Amino acid sequence: MTDILLSARDLTKRFTTRGPYGRKSEFTAVDGVSFDVRLGETLAVVGESGSGKSTSARIVAKLMEPTGGVLEFEGEDVTRATGARLAHYRANVQVVFQDPFSSLNPRHTVERILMAPLEYQGIAPAGGRKAYTRELMERVGLNPDHSQRYPAQFSGGQAQRIGIARALAVNPKLVICDEAVSALDVSVQAQVIELLQRLQRESGFSYVFIAHDLAVVRQLAQRVAVMSKGRIVEQGPCEQVFNRPDDPYTRTLLAAIPRINPEWERRRRAATA
Repeated sequence: MTDILLSARDLTKRFTTRGPYGRKSEFTAVDGVSFDVRLGETLAVVGESGSGKSTSARIVAKLMEPTGGVLEFEGEDVTRATGARLAHYRANVQVVFQDPFSSLNPRHTVERILMAPLEYQGIAPAGGRKAYTRELMERVGLNPDHSQRYPAQFSGGQAQRIGIARALAVNPKLVICDEAVSALDVSVQAQVIELLQRLQRESGFSYVFIAHDLAVVRQLAQRVAVMSKGRIVEQGPCEQVFNRPDDPYTRTLLAAIPRINPEWERRRRAATA
């Protein structure tokens, strides 16, 4: 038995753009990206803006079709999945987006937002959907008595908890966090990171954590893939990549992390000298 939940092989995504006078040109956003996500682990995909990390995440979430490459889930090729196979895949792979206010329907109450994925997947929890949504709210640290409120009535951190609850509603095996904490204040960010860790311990699902902040990644991930210009330039266990980076781009990213632990900084410099 393999412990690999999801496997991406040579994923490519090209976009056609129009320049002056209608001239067409191709832009390669993702160029031969390969990685595995193991059961119960967190794989971080990091890089600066425009590196291709979010496009890779959208391909994995089946929100975007790849130009080339293969995507396997639990050993099955889902690259071109449609119909029932696609619905099954989407039930197992959910996304928490960067901006909760743009990803949550402002005209729907929290209860309606959390019930929608259950209705789409035809899931009828024991005790009923309304009771289940209240349990979900409590699980992510929200007051269940606020289930009839709308997203605009919550703070940014609370709204992101709604997004997390929605992602967990159908008990997925993989949750993709696309810059899920980057728009939050530092104190709120820490609370949401702690919540994500607790939920993973309780349920055992895997994360693909998209981020540009390596300090956040170090708290969450077991393995990290570093992207630059559409390619993965380095990947491996976090301790290895953080303490003994091979690629110059990785070293540049690490040099940009604010240092609060002089001993860690001394060991990193000694390892990379």
